[in-house]
Amino acid sequence: MKPLSKYVDHTTLKPFGTKEMVEQFCAAAIANDFASVCINPCDIALAKSLLAGTDIKVCTVIGFPLGRNLTAIKVAETEAAYELGCDEFDMVINVGKLKDREYDYVRDEIAAVVKAAKGRLVKVIIETGLLTDEEKVIATKLSCEAGAGYVKTCSGVSAGVATVEDVALMKANCTNGVKVKASSGIRCYEDAKKLIDAGAERLGTSAGIVILEGAKAAGDL
Repeated sequence: MKPLSKYVDHTTLKPFGTKEMVEQFCAAAIANDFASVCINPCDIALAKSLLAGTDIKVCTVIGFPLGRNLTAIKVAETEAAYELGCDEFDMVINVGKLKDREYDYVRDEIAAVVKAAKGRLVKVIIETGLLTDEEKVIATKLSCEAGAGYVKTCSGVSAGVATVEDVALMKANCTNGVKVKASSGIRCYEDAKKLIDAGAERLGTSAGIVILEGAKAAGDL
């Protein structure tokens, strides 16, 4: 099992984010050896410079937060982020298209972003809080078919938080080596542990430090 710190995508996606906030999150990521820092696209260059020489990845969001952009815009976002050196891309699906059962559209859009990422990791945010269990399964399978590396629970902006039930359901329906990222509402070690035990390989959270402190207090770190 990998270290607990390497489950954490240390996330700051506030609309009022400042250079100082990005600097603080990157410093915390280095100090705690997190898997990545997940930041808004405009902060990629800064994060890359701050994390240079480490193995901590720079992650950004695509189609965030609503997922209702044109596919061409999501692709352009991905290409621009790629050119800035972004390592990982968390894209929001078009939930409306999924609910309209336009499955080819959803699959093709994910595939287009995967192609634009040129082999770098794509995580697909399916917004579990907006979906039925049947839709969660369909979204997971479409993501796997489209070549994603991960399927992710929530953006943290729309309704819903990561749950053990959703992680287990997504994990059970992943194929082609696709993994699960739990995101939104993860505030303590107890919750993080339950999600990892259910099958999550990454945790999107701003509470990574609190989670590690909880693990130490519990004698698990």
